[in-house]
Amino acid sequence: MIHFTRHPEVPITLLHSDSAGTNQLMQSCLRKIALFLLSLLAGTAWANDHYPDLRESSDPLLQGSLEATVENLGLMTAVRNNTLSVALVDITDTRQPRVASLNGDRMMYAASLPKIAILLGAFVKIEKGEMALDQATRDRLTSMIRVSSNSAATEMLRRVGSQDLASILQSPKFKLYDPLHNGGLWVGKEYAKTRVWKRDPLHNISHGATALQTARFFYLLETNRLVNPELSRTMKDMLSRPAIHHKFVKGLMAEHPDSKIYRKSGSWRQWHADSAIVERDGRKYIIVALAENAEGGKWLTQIAPALDKLIVTDKVAKR
Repeated sequence: MIHFTRHPEVPITLLHSDSAGTNQLMQSCLRKIALFLLSLLAGTAWANDHYPDLRESSDPLLQGSLEATVENLGLMTAVRNNTLSVALVDITDTRQPRVASLNGDRMMYAASLPKIAILLGAFVKIEKGEMALDQATRDRLTSMIRVSSNSAATEMLRRVGSQDLASILQSPKFKLYDPLHNGGLWVGKEYAKTRVWKRDPLHNISHGATALQTARFFYLLETNRLVNPELSRTMKDMLSRPAIHHKFVKGLMAEHPDSKIYRKSGSWRQWHADSAIVERDGRKYIIVALAENAEGGKWLTQIAPALDKLIVTDKVAKR
């Protein structure tokens, strides 16, 4: 229920005034109240907007093109062996996303990629007023993403709280870790030589992700459904201008240096992961790939420009 109280700029004596300016003052105050209410509505409109579920937005044409492309790269065996997962989402029209994936719900170790979950946890607390976005916090979050600082990630995870982050990821609002879809983003350990707090309940992975849940993270970010629009822009800025030029960034920038990339990657031993929103030539898409192979980094470098071609160049993949 909405409760209305007296606007602070409306004097109490107004109700009893007989002066000639009463009507004019009343109209002025009513206009200010109306503008105030409209601003409230505008500020919350982003939360009530409707966007489709990515899981209900599969595109058979894009799916076929994805499968053919991965086959041509010689990587379909890795898909069949469950050592490669890929998700591709055309969000040029955010209200009509087009989704294709291979092993999209396969939970894999993702190294530093799940630092995006810590980023979300921090911004959820910032939006609630439980954490200040001062310059020091802004710098640490940016360092955690752009240069993948483990010390910054550990510091921010401690500030968010491991249990609070797990609750945020599993909350009905986000469902970024969802047992009904084989898991998703999970951070069960600090990025430091400390004990594991809690491995994910389904697969016993400390830093995990699925390709589709990671793609959902970026889609929710792009459509202002993680936090409010202003904070969403700040999150996206932190994901921009990646300082580590390998995998997706290496593959895309070598062929398309005009690309705008908002990205988080991860590598540890034979596990390689990358994820991004890419904007180029009037098109916008999400790409995620997770690999378990010593050559996985090279795979991701090859995958990025090949899938970019499907969205930006190939007319067969466009509506």
